[in-house]
Amino acid sequence: MELENKVVLVVGTGISGIAATELLKQAKANIILFDSNTELDAYEVKRRIGDVDRVNIVIGELSDEIIATLDLMIISPGVPTDLPIVNKIRDTGVPIWGEVELAYQFEKGHVAAITGTNGKTTTTALTGAIMKTYFNHVFVVGNIGIPYTNVVAQTTQDSVTVAEMSSFQLETIEQFRPSVSAILNITPDHLNRHHTMEKYIEAKVNITKNQTLNDVCVLNYEDEVLREIGKKVNTKIIYFSSERELEEGIYLKGEDIYSRFDEVETKLCNVHELKLIGKHNYENVMAGIAIAMSMGVPMEYIRKAICSFEAVEHRIEYVATKRGVKYYNDSKGTNPDAAIKGIQSMTTPTILIGGGYDKDSDYTEWIKAFNGKVKKLVLIGQTKEKIANTAKECGFTDYVFADSLEEAFAICVEEAKPGEAVLLSPACASWGMFKNYEQRGTIFKELVHKIEE
Repeated sequence: MELENKVVLVVGTGISGIAATELLKQAKANIILFDSNTELDAYEVKRRIGDVDRVNIVIGELSDEIIATLDLMIISPGVPTDLPIVNKIRDTGVPIWGEVELAYQFEKGHVAAITGTNGKTTTTALTGAIMKTYFNHVFVVGNIGIPYTNVVAQTTQDSVTVAEMSSFQLETIEQFRPSVSAILNITPDHLNRHHTMEKYIEAKVNITKNQTLNDVCVLNYEDEVLREIGKKVNTKIIYFSSERELEEGIYLKGEDIYSRFDEVETKLCNVHELKLIGKHNYENVMAGIAIAMSMGVPMEYIRKAICSFEAVEHRIEYVATKRGVKYYNDSKGTNPDAAIKGIQSMTTPTILIGGGYDKDSDYTEWIKAFNGKVKKLVLIGQTKEKIANTAKECGFTDYVFADSLEEAFAICVEEAKPGEAVLLSPACASWGMFKNYEQRGTIFKELVHKIEE
C-alpha cells in the first residue's frame, strides 16, 4: 500500500505505537495516534514523538467522523484484535495491520523470524550473534525489545533482520514473509488473549503464512503439534531434536550436537563447549544452527558464535553466590512450561519464588516438575492461592504466601542453607506488580547484591 497522504490510525502510545508513528511520518502519511487511556497526558505523548506535523493525537474515544476518514489501522501487539473499536473499524473494511506488517513494507533485506512459546528470546539473541559474525549489517528486532519499525528504514539489500515474533504480533500479518522461520515449541500460553489453544496455534503458525518452497521453516521434532504442522506448511522443513537422531536435520546425540544432510553426518560441537546449560538451551542452539545454515552462514562462523554466546538476561541467569547460596534470576519464566525449564536446570535443593498475573494457565505440570528439587515455594501475586490449591492437589504443601517480591526474597534468604539455591521463576506474567518481567528480574538482582556476606 502506498502510504503517502493516507490517513493511518495508530492504536497504542507505547514503544511499538511510537515507533510505528515515526516510520509513518517518514512515509508522509497523515497519522492519528490514539489511546483509550484517559489518564494519558496528550502533551507528554507529543513530547515523545517530537515533530507533530502530520500527527493528530486522540485520547479517550474515537469519533465516527474520524473513523470514516481512515485508510489503514495499525495496532500495537498489546492491543487485542477483538476489542470493540477494532471490530468496528474492521467492519468498515479498513485494513488492520500490526507493527510487524507495517515494518515489513519497508524491509529491503533478508529476514529470519523466530517464534515459540518458550526459548524465542534466547534463540533470537543467539541467531543474531551468529549472523553478526558473518554479515556486515544485522538487526535484531521484535518481541526481544527493539520495535521492527525502529530500524527497518536502515535495512539494505545485503542486511539481515532477525526478528523475535510473539503470537500477538503474528495475529495481524498480511504480507510478512521471512526467508527462514522457526517455531521452537507450542504449549498453552496467553489463553486469556487467544481464548482457545487452536487460536493460539493458528497465530504461531502464521509465521509461515506467506512462505513458499523457496523458503525454510525450522521446527522442533519433539513437539507433537509441530510435527503435524510440518506436514501441512508450504515450505521446506528442517527439524531439530533433543531426543533422537534424525535422518535429516540437527540433533543431540549423547553430549554432542550433530547435523545430517544428504546422508552425511557431521559433529558440530559438544554441549560442554557451550556457555548455555540445560536441554532446552541445547534445543535453542540447534534451532539457531539450522536458521543460520539456511541463511548461508558457514559452519566455522556458527560454531565460534554458539560457543561464545552467554545466556540472555532474566533467563535462568546466574546472579551471585551469597553466604554459600546460589541465586538465579528466571523472571522471563512467565508461563508454566518456561518455568519448568528453570527448575530442570537446578542441580541442588531450591527455594522457588513463583506467582504473578493470571493468564489462565494451569500449574499442574509445573508443580509435578518440582520432583524433589524444590524445598519450599514462596508465592506472590494474583495467582498465589490458585497455585497453592494446585500444589495441594499434587501433594506439595511446603509453600508460603508473601505480599511482595521483597518479602518473598527475605523468606528465601532466611530459609536457604549453604549449598542450596534460590530461584525466581514465577510461571506467571509480571503485570499488576511490575511494569514487565525485566523490572521484576532487575529488582530481584538488586536484592541479591544487597545481601551482606
